[in-house]
Amino acid sequence: MALNPFETHTMLMAVEQLARVPSFLSDRYFPTNDTTDLFSTDDVLAEYREGTKKLAPFVSPRRGGVTITRDGYEMKRFSPANIAPKRTLTIDDLKKKGFGEALYANLTPEQRQLILLMSDFDDLQSRIRRRREQMAAETLLTNGCVMKHITDDPNKPEEFAVQFYTGVDDAIFTPSTDWDEATADIIADIAAAAGFLTSRGLAATDLIVGTDVADAILNNEKILKLLDNRNVQIGGISPEQLPSGATKIARLNCKGKMIDVILYEETYEDEKGKTTPFIDPKKAILTAPGCGRTIYGAVTQLEQADGEFHTYTGKVVPKYTANADSNTREITLTSRPLVVPNNKSPWIVINAIND
Repeated sequence: MALNPFETHTMLMAVEQLARVPSFLSDRYFPTNDTTDLFSTDDVLAEYREGTKKLAPFVSPRRGGVTITRDGYEMKRFSPANIAPKRTLTIDDLKKKGFGEALYANLTPEQRQLILLMSDFDDLQSRIRRRREQMAAETLLTNGCVMKHITDDPNKPEEFAVQFYTGVDDAIFTPSTDWDEATADIIADIAAAAGFLTSRGLAATDLIVGTDVADAILNNEKILKLLDNRNVQIGGISPEQLPSGATKIARLNCKGKMIDVILYEETYEDEKGKTTPFIDPKKAILTAPGCGRTIYGAVTQLEQADGEFHTYTGKVVPKYTANADSNTREITLTSRPLVVPNNKSPWIVINAIND
């Protein structure tokens, strides 16, 4: 039997083979476990607990042991937002030379449609990954995320908000002196912020900074003077390129805690066409790799092949429809991610520079 390239399972395999756009924040801090984080239901369960540094008790040998109760955790049920970009293929598209295609290439419309199909899959998946990266950045900065569904009225989206704290967000640290001031004690501030995490048994190894904060750190006289002291290992400034626009610009010893300072200056184009940085230039985020994860809800869609609804478990699910009357084909990629922390507030947002 001939392979149908427009059958959903065939397209799923094709999408999995595409080269993926690197996304530093989501890959480093919110990885996905394909065994436990892909749900077969519309709703997903987000579980996170408090960090702990409790000691095991001393017990007399005659007693045998002391029962230790299991620490509780919070479990919330969410319905992830639906991300679904689509693209239409018309007869006119099949007649035009494609991007990068030789001027006199002898491609038939049938051959060109398969090339366009993979090109569209690649573009749509890249857009989905940028959206997931934006969700990761927003979650790190606000301890939650607001997801806006486009409705029939584009000016009135439906908003779905999730937050991973109760009451007031306490994962915020505001230094007494802005970091771009000459009197700022940046190393002491980082050490104090790290203490909020380590006191709860959570790791603090990465300081993700925006562009203005990076400049303030690299121009801080106290840090430069300490780094010039050859008798004490304070750290160093030695740029190291990381994936997808991230650069490790320094490694600082903050009262015994070695912190990698990572500049992330990647941007995206928002709904209004404005170029926006993923990380606020005036803020910093102190955390550690693997502080959270990305979970995915199932995708249910009506298949044109049999006219029945089918539910798929996966990160990205393709859909194909054709309209014989208008001579058009349409592909849609659907993803339902949710970015969640593994522990309660496993990061600290530092308001480093305030206007």
